[in-house]
Amino acid sequence: MSKSGNTVLGLIAGTAIGAVLGILYAPEEGSKTRKRLSEEAMAARDKMNSSAHDLKEKVSSSAHDLKAKVNSTMASQKGTLDEQLETIVTDASHKADDVISTLEKKLAYLKEKNKKFQKS
Repeated sequence: MSKSGNTVLGLIAGTAIGAVLGILYAPEEGSKTRKRLSEEAMAARDKMNSSAHDLKEKVSSSAHDLKAKVNSTMASQKGTLDEQLETIVTDASHKADDVISTLEKKLAYLKEKNKKFQKS
């Protein structure tokens, strides 16, 4: 067991021993002490239930907020990706036009050169 686990175990054991000794040496009679312990246990249970409910609400709210942020981020990233893809397609189209123009000029030059050879 780890050092922190031993520490926690020691704290729990010390608390239990202290509670037992406190009950044994309590100035009130047993029925009053049991009633008080029962009431305190119920109050502690109610407090824990309330804390658990509050924690559940906070986690649920945080999860909802996180989901909304993720959806928003994904939507904006999709828009950005679509824009980038459109830019790439447009650039590729312009480059293809440039290549075609260059090839047409080269073809025209070669046709002129070929005509000179055919005249001879």
